[in-house]
Amino acid sequence: MDGPSNISLVHGDTTLGLPEYKVVSVFLVLLVCTTGIVGNTMVVLVVLTSQDMHTPTNCYLVSLALADLIVLVAAGLPNVSDSLVGHWIYGHAGCLGITYFQYLGINVSSCSILAFTVERYIAICHPMKAQTVCTVARAKRIISGIWGVTSLYCLLWFFLVDLNVHDNQRLECGYKVSRDLYLPIYLLDFTVFFIAPLLVTVVLYGLIGRILFQSSLSQEAWQKARQPTGQGEGAPGSCCSRSKGSMSSRKQATRMLAVVVLLFALLWTPYRTLVLLNSFLAQPFLDPWVLLFCRTCVYTNSAINPVIYSLMSQKFRAAFLKLCWCKAAGPQKRAACVTASSFSAVQETPGGTEKMQLGSIEASGPTAAGSLHCQQEPHFSAL
Repeated sequence: MDGPSNISLVHGDTTLGLPEYKVVSVFLVLLVCTTGIVGNTMVVLVVLTSQDMHTPTNCYLVSLALADLIVLVAAGLPNVSDSLVGHWIYGHAGCLGITYFQYLGINVSSCSILAFTVERYIAICHPMKAQTVCTVARAKRIISGIWGVTSLYCLLWFFLVDLNVHDNQRLECGYKVSRDLYLPIYLLDFTVFFIAPLLVTVVLYGLIGRILFQSSLSQEAWQKARQPTGQGEGAPGSCCSRSKGSMSSRKQATRMLAVVVLLFALLWTPYRTLVLLNSFLAQPFLDPWVLLFCRTCVYTNSAINPVIYSLMSQKFRAAFLKLCWCKAAGPQKRAACVTASSFSAVQETPGGTEKMQLGSIEASGPTAAGSLHCQQEPHFSAL
């Protein structure tokens, strides 16, 4: 059949027997997949087990982590066995199931990225509306819809792949339809789950950046105007420092999510471009080292997000450390970790002690009666 080039995320290499290729591919894929599986599992655990991590944005990040786990398990790990053995070993059912879960993870990750970008846009550009729209319950419904619709859509791949037998009797899980039928389907998938989400996220992050920039300018001007009256940034009990901290937290969260989107675009571009080009070329380009590079970029995209959270989010970093400490601690400390659902920070002030816990402010000491209370940052914007 005049089938498309077989360059899926797992199989289709033409030089699997090269020893150096086996060593490099197995080492790279195992390293990336192991790191990604551990990291994404930690993301799911810290969000599910920490009450203060239950926010709409983090719900979407859990959805993204689960999708990345599926990609790493369904695409990365079979690639290791394919490189070691040299042919497909999972049979016909494995061919259908693994291909299905590959595209399910890929497409859900793209939709999850789009969903948390829209949530960020509403939370920052329309904060009043966000208090009713950006809720954990609504996020869960959206995530359920994403997984449900994408699961149905990916059923299409059950009719597009099958086991192929080469002249040397080597089994390969590949496409069974002609290029004329496959190409429109791939272009639809490429447009709906890659190009369109990226275009929307670019526009939304541009609008978010403009709002944050304008807010920073207006906040600085307001602080300077209040400075002569003694109610400036450094005045005890003033709302200015908290407002500034809230804006800084929003910027940090937005930068982190923007980096996730940027890496998604960069790391998926080589593979998507290669598949698109080979869909039109009469003689597909199937250099095994290029294919390995493209696939490793995809696996890296699924593995790197927890690293980004740890580096750019203080809250995630503290939650990761807390989870690791609980796992390494003895039974008594582990029980204490389970019991403790939050932490408190105590800050000394000139008139007394101010205790902050779970986003609420309680003033104690001589300043309690005359303390100035500010409206706290809505829970939906916390990471």
